Amino acid sequence: MKKLSHLETERLTMCPMSVEDAEFILELYNSPKFIEFIGDRNIKTTEDAANYITQKFLPQYEKLGFGNYLIVRKTDNKKIGSVGIFEREGLDVHDIGFSFLPEFEGNGYGFESASKLLSTAVEEFSLKKISAITSKENISSQKLIEKLGLKFQKMVTLPDDDVELLYYETSTENI
Repeated sequence: MKKLSHLETERLTMCPMSVEDAEFILELYNSPKFIEFIGDRNIKTTEDAANYITQKFLPQYEKLGFGNYLIVRKTDNKKIGSVGIFEREGLDVHDIGFSFLPEFEGNGYGFESASKLLSTAVEEFSLKKISAITSKENISSQKLIEKLGLKFQKMVTLPDDDVELLYYETSTENI
């Protein structure tokens, strides 16, 4: 099976998340905006983060050939965020998602990394549609999703959740 591994843009490199990134996931997933807008994943230790990577990220990468990617800034090799295309329960279309440590927000890294992942995944895996979900309160995420070319479709609630989310989608021929 084909796998999407290393991606590169002018300022960033992206590679599949691995257990070695557990400390970074612990920090990212406990940042205030992540908890507010994405949710508390109950990752309290590096071991919790490693288990999360092993149980959530790695199986999807093995199954689909793509998944969640660590974003590293080239200038200083600093781990700054993650971007991924996911298969989510409750959604019929693969979903793109992204998150950044607070000090790296607002620098264009989200658009740079997400647009590279989208175009590469579409070319390599012939995806026909891409979706994105976000909370009503997450205005910056909504702006990025729209800048990527996705259009608001409807409100959705994922299984085992009670939060209503905005659902965006686009045909990949528009990417």
